[in-house]
Amino acid sequence: MQERSSVGELAEQLRRELDRYSPGGKLPSSRALVERFRVSPVTVSRALARLAAEGLVVTRPGAGAFRARTPATPAPSGDTSWQEVALSADGAADLVPRSVDASGVLVSLAAPPPGVIEFNGGYLHPSLQPERAMAAALSRAGRRPGAWGRPPMEGLPELREWFARGIGGPVTAAEVLITAGGQSALTTALRALAPPGAPVLVESPTYPGMLAIARAAGLRPVPVPVDADGVRPELLADAFRATGAPAFVCQPLFQNPTGAVLAPERRAEVLRTAREAGAFVVEDDFVRRLVHEDAGPLPRPLAADDPDGVVVHVSSLTKATSPSFRVSALAARGPVLERLRAIQVVDTFFVPRPLQEAALELVGSPAWPRHLRAVSAALKTRRDAMTGALALHLPEFALARVPSGGYHLWPRLPDGTDESALTSAALRAGVALAPGRPYFSAEPPAAHLRLSFAAVAGTGEIAEGVRRLRTACDEVLG
Repeated sequence: MQERSSVGELAEQLRRELDRYSPGGKLPSSRALVERFRVSPVTVSRALARLAAEGLVVTRPGAGAFRARTPATPAPSGDTSWQEVALSADGAADLVPRSVDASGVLVSLAAPPPGVIEFNGGYLHPSLQPERAMAAALSRAGRRPGAWGRPPMEGLPELREWFARGIGGPVTAAEVLITAGGQSALTTALRALAPPGAPVLVESPTYPGMLAIARAAGLRPVPVPVDADGVRPELLADAFRATGAPAFVCQPLFQNPTGAVLAPERRAEVLRTAREAGAFVVEDDFVRRLVHEDAGPLPRPLAADDPDGVVVHVSSLTKATSPSFRVSALAARGPVLERLRAIQVVDTFFVPRPLQEAALELVGSPAWPRHLRAVSAALKTRRDAMTGALALHLPEFALARVPSGGYHLWPRLPDGTDESALTSAALRAGVALAPGRPYFSAEPPAAHLRLSFAAVAGTGEIAEGVRRLRTACDEVLG
């Protein structure tokens, strides 16, 4: 966050000083800016790139940066109001509106303003990412013979084999497709399994990005409640009977946002219930590699105990590496695999081969298990720091579960709390939150927050963020 803040501050300072130079005039050299502002050369380069993107400066390799000449009078902006009619004229015939609300996803993707503590993040802080290992893997991958050629449409065989071994059970490399991140894999799966207008069963609460995928595909998310042991099988059976839904989407391990793990006695029941309904289970195994140091043995993926092809399995490297390392797997058995493959090819052709080669280099290096052990220890430390700070400063927040995996907590707020008001007050106090409402596909039973402890710089920032949240609560709750 500090580097991002420095780039913004330097760009703003240079922006204010541009009037000192005539159009076409040369700005000070990068070395002079480094010395004057006491920042790194990378910060200077990024700040100038930001001004260049705004059209304020022009950079010329080997010559330096120059103030851009006064642009010509901009062309009229035009009138795009006709699109409101074009995009909604046939809306009355749609079973589900085609407009997409991405706000729940953007909350965890948007970078907060400088100085704001990021309790809303969905990815590891840069200090927890294996940046050096990824850079080395990408460098080695780029030198592999054929690394820049076209890969097989399904993905590199060695990478498919690696994912298949990780899933276990009857899954083979031939039943794995390499995809560009978990979000892309889920999109492919839902498009393959359900026609527009169909209902699809989802956990309640669940990941807002999945709800956005379903609605964008014209599907109707139908909630099935989750308790401390995961989805309730009797309610799942009721939902299948009531709706005839062709699929149920779930996160059996460290569910987002509750952190619940599907209980052993419920696993077979969920598969049996879906099989009897003639439906698929889409298993989003999104944080298996973010287990905490104190967790016991993990249950196998549902796909590992599914010989009949009920489960369509999604697994990703992104959460354990970097938001830009978008390599994941989509595994399925039977005829559905060909449909999944066809949809992915039409949508994206294939995942770039250099990225697949880099993934192979990374997971095959000694740095990979070291990274996973380090993240496991760091996440436990951060989780304990956040739970301790909440108990000290915000005892009115009810934590039904402290998970042993994943990267967030899910406290229930006092009855009557206005989530929107609290989120706004927290931002004014300097901490960004993810309100609970977007995690529910229907009316929520209570107000919640999802508090991430992985996207911050460390335990000190966690403690300060909770103190700021206390200030916001005092403002809203009185």
